[in-house]
Amino acid sequence: MGTVINFEDRAVAALQARVAAAEEANQDLIAFARGHSGAVSSIHAAVLAAIEAEGFDHLIHIVTQEWPHILGLDAVALALFVGDKGMRADASGLQFVDPRIVEHSIADFDGVLLRGVERGHPLFGPACDLVRAEALIPLNGEAPLPRGLLALGQRAEQAFETRHGSELLVFLGHVLTRTMGRWLLP
Repeated sequence: MGTVINFEDRAVAALQARVAAAEEANQDLIAFARGHSGAVSSIHAAVLAAIEAEGFDHLIHIVTQEWPHILGLDAVALALFVGDKGMRADASGLQFVDPRIVEHSIADFDGVLLRGVERGHPLFGPACDLVRAEALIPLNGEAPLPRGLLALGQRAEQAFETRHGSELLVFLGHVLTRTMGRWLLP
């Protein structure tokens, strides 16, 4: 006589594996949605803080001193240039720099650059040795507004979800550029 093969056990095992995979995918989706929602809330809070600035100096303070806490970052630096003047600001203060350094920094890419690094962008200043993940956001103000770079960094290595994360960061850069215009234009 022949051997009877039990297909029921195999079918049940296959279905259990599919259910487990679906549950894992569902948990991943929920985690992404929660993280994305948190990122949106953080960006909104940062924008509101920038809008409430009482002057250009106060805006620089908000970006370099308050945004790290609001956005959950370890370092934020801002570099701007207009004509033959350049400046860089971070948690340690404001320094004047050669505008060609800032111009060169934004010439390498279009849009937001999200990346893991061994060492952060030099515009982070003293914090560059600590940064392992960075987002570089060009600030493309039209004359007479300055152009520049907003650098966001964190110590923890990060795997970036570029599409949605970069859209939020582009928005943040646009708001910062327009808010600077509020204080720099007559």
